[in-house]
Amino acid sequence: MTTEGPPRGCGNISSDYYLLCDTVKDWGIVLESLATAGVLTTIILILALFCLICKVQDNCKRSLIPVQFFFLLGTLGIFGLTFAFIIKLNERTAPTRFFLWGVLFALCFSCLLVHAFNLIKLVRGRTPSSTPMSLVITFSLTIVQIIIAIQYVIINIETLKQKNEMDQQSRDDFVLLLIYVLFLMALLFVVCLFVFCGPYRRWKRHGAHIFITSLFSIGIWVAWITLLMKPNRNSSWDDPVMSVALVANGWVFLILYAVPEFCFLTAPEKPGDYPPENNFCQPKHMKKTYGVENRAYAQEDNTAAPEEIGDHPYIPYSTHFQLETLESQQDFSIPRPKTRPSPYQGYAGGKGVK
Repeated sequence: MTTEGPPRGCGNISSDYYLLCDTVKDWGIVLESLATAGVLTTIILILALFCLICKVQDNCKRSLIPVQFFFLLGTLGIFGLTFAFIIKLNERTAPTRFFLWGVLFALCFSCLLVHAFNLIKLVRGRTPSSTPMSLVITFSLTIVQIIIAIQYVIINIETLKQKNEMDQQSRDDFVLLLIYVLFLMALLFVVCLFVFCGPYRRWKRHGAHIFITSLFSIGIWVAWITLLMKPNRNSSWDDPVMSVALVANGWVFLILYAVPEFCFLTAPEKPGDYPPENNFCQPKHMKKTYGVENRAYAQEDNTAAPEEIGDHPYIPYSTHFQLETLESQQDFSIPRPKTRPSPYQGYAGGKGVK
């Protein structure tokens, strides 16, 4: 009895890992290389994001940095999940596939959805959600998919461990697990349309990148779900189809959204980016941090107590030159009447003196 040896390019390893090194069926090596490049690129972007935090002067952009950080973490997980589909389906990769696929994409689309909601406010000149509120919304949207995936894996854990390849029932269950993620994608597509309705055009550029990202993602998902659910086909193409979908969608996230957002983070703002009354979004570099402010033109509605400037109280609409107390040089006593000499004194009636 003869046993089939490892394929060319592979050593003495388990048959589950042959696609990682098989040079004959080289699709595994190609996708492995693209996924590894995506992992390295995402890590570089995460490190660059930490370096750019101190350089971002815009408060609105700064408040979205934590959301973008979790988006990059989700993208990093998507590239890493590709290896679970290059490795054959077994008792370890099956729960990973069914649990992480929906959770990672739910996290990414939730981050994009929160960003789109904030852009709707910004293009209309309103203050966006705070950072804690944005994170709460992101995790709330993601935790729904986590609960769905946990319930499925716990109920079907024994069945998943016994399968060496996906059958028609497994394909149906896999797609049904992602109904909520499909809902998030559809919602993101609709929300992005409202980003283009507003007077502040600069924020629409952010919305355009999110809209294009959602559009390409929808196309990728329609393609791989159609191929996966196609009846009467060879089941050996399940793993390549899903691996290609992961790598393609991960690079779409990086090229169409993450990289352009990095270009916008440190871009200088223009005077028309914000309404005059929006104090929250004003970039910090626009605020004067040196010199002496002329407080003589303070607003009239300032009802605060007078400020102390040195030893002198500050009074609005007053000069701030140091005043000295001068002693009065005038006599304010009541004047008394005085007799004035008559103009006719010494007048002799026109008679000359003889």
